[in-house]
Amino acid sequence: MKRKAGSGLRLQAAGGQANKVPVGRKVSLNIERMAHDGRGIAHAEGRTWFVSGALPGETVQAQVLGGRQKLVDARTLQVEHASAERRTPPCAQTTRCGGCNLQHWPDEAQLAFKQQTLADQLQRQAGLVPHEWAPSLVGATLGYRRRARIAVRWQVKSKTLEVGYRAEASQDIVPLQECAVLVPALQPIAQALPALLSTLQGAASIGHVELFAGDANALLVRHTQRLSDADVSCLSAFAAEHTAQLWLHGKGAPVAVAEQILSYSLAPWQLQIACQPGDFVQVNAALNERMVAQALAWLGDVQGLKVLDLFSGLGNFSLPLARVGAEVTAVEGVEGMVQRAAANAQANGLSVQCVQADLFAPLTAAWVKAAWDVLLLDPPREGAQQVATQLKELAPARVLYVSCNPATLARDAALIAAQGYTLSRAGLLDMFPQTAHAEAMALFIKL
Repeated sequence: MKRKAGSGLRLQAAGGQANKVPVGRKVSLNIERMAHDGRGIAHAEGRTWFVSGALPGETVQAQVLGGRQKLVDARTLQVEHASAERRTPPCAQTTRCGGCNLQHWPDEAQLAFKQQTLADQLQRQAGLVPHEWAPSLVGATLGYRRRARIAVRWQVKSKTLEVGYRAEASQDIVPLQECAVLVPALQPIAQALPALLSTLQGAASIGHVELFAGDANALLVRHTQRLSDADVSCLSAFAAEHTAQLWLHGKGAPVAVAEQILSYSLAPWQLQIACQPGDFVQVNAALNERMVAQALAWLGDVQGLKVLDLFSGLGNFSLPLARVGAEVTAVEGVEGMVQRAAANAQANGLSVQCVQADLFAPLTAAWVKAAWDVLLLDPPREGAQQVATQLKELAPARVLYVSCNPATLARDAALIAAQGYTLSRAGLLDMFPQTAHAEAMALFIKL
């Protein structure tokens, strides 16, 4: 409806536009502290600024990426006064690539920051401090990533193919030249990939590429239209040259070009876990083994105990638990992964009951009412709120929670504590060095 002139009504849009900070504007900021996501925080012009690439105590020239009311997102263009802790990033592309946002900070400082983030979240959101802080689990800080998704985009006007990682806060693609955190086995494939893809007849139909290093290396090509026989032959020759499996992903599930099994090993428990590209697999193989070992150590002797593993995936925890004598029921939401988990148990000579269920909906299945000694949770970033609210029905003596998001861990920890559990032990899992991403393990004991 039109408004009459002189009505005295103020249009919301006009005020909103006046309060906006223009994208691209440059401003000098004094960084006060770090946000939990690894960006520096500054206050200026009556606004709170979140600045990537900045450290506490620094003065930086920042460029506005976007804003909403009193909050502004920005990135560092130039460091005018550097922190004594600042270092030269090990990867030259870190200022452009959107992946590793803490490479300019020494490894020890990154670790301390993540530990503090975890403690802050538990204290502020849940009012909890563990009876014991476990030492952080750490590993190699470079060359650890065994999975990577590489963006591919066909430029219609120039008829060229862009291949690389997504830029920070942008749909732009940073050319794939190097990646300091990628495992050495995948480096040659990643570096040769752009030239190969540009030669394909169907280059414009390539959506993205995934790389994986397990018991074998694998290359998955996602395509929106059927690739020609010539293109498949070219990709097959490239994969063979790099001793890698080739998988194609058009409509439906990924398909291996040749008959082959993709898997990763958990050597301490003599386990081989088959997977497919796209399945959830921890990206840091060495730390994954240490994480599983710590989980078993924290739980102690589980021989003959009934263990419920929720968000169980391919059996990353279920199979080691079964190997050491637990009676395991594994519940996962993705049907395909449930089937592969059951096949993995059988292939490794283990008895694990594998069940499909939506763990974000109210739990009504028969297994909810069973008598459980141990509950293990390894949810995605959304956490396990629904499970936590029904903990009294599950009634385990112990709950081991493996988290990839301290914020949702803290939220769920408050729910768990309210149902009669104490936070016995917690510790950081540094699964993603050079990033602000923090994983954690927490053990709750029934009072």
